[in-house]
Amino acid sequence: MKKMYFIAIYPDQKIIDEIRIFKEDLAQNFANSKALTNDAHITLAPPFSREIELEEDIHLAFQKINTNIAPFEINLNDFGSFPNPKNPVLYIKPEENEYLKQLYLNVKEKFSFERDLFSPHVTVGYRDLTFENFLKAWEIYKDKNYKTKFLVDKISLLRHDGKWVPINEKKLSQE
Repeated sequence: MKKMYFIAIYPDQKIIDEIRIFKEDLAQNFANSKALTNDAHITLAPPFSREIELEEDIHLAFQKINTNIAPFEINLNDFGSFPNPKNPVLYIKPEENEYLKQLYLNVKEKFSFERDLFSPHVTVGYRDLTFENFLKAWEIYKDKNYKTKFLVDKISLLRHDGKWVPINEKKLSQE
């Protein structure tokens, strides 16, 4: 049986709760409820599927990711979008961060995936967000202010069991 997995960075619960308010606004006012199923995060390895019998190999590869990076802050700064008519996305923008880029490259070294372009973001609206509703929401969110920051001190491996469940984590540490 196949399961889905992905690797991400999660902010602290206070920020997850703040971002959930934006997701609830999109669900109530723009018919976009799919984003409510996931807590706020920055994806380092996009979802991939593997046979559950191979999960031990995923854990081994996850533990081999180079996390010899000092914990670092990510600044989230206002909203952005991927205005793709078929699958628009509304998100919160992290500021440029060399440590985040390096962490992504370290993950990519152990987990091969197609995407070469790293566009870190915290999704607020997607999937069942129609392009028409995206345009209406973007009119409001393009000028909305939201600034916060959080400490990245670990990465998480998640498995989809009806919802995304953390199954492993690895601390960042400068040795």
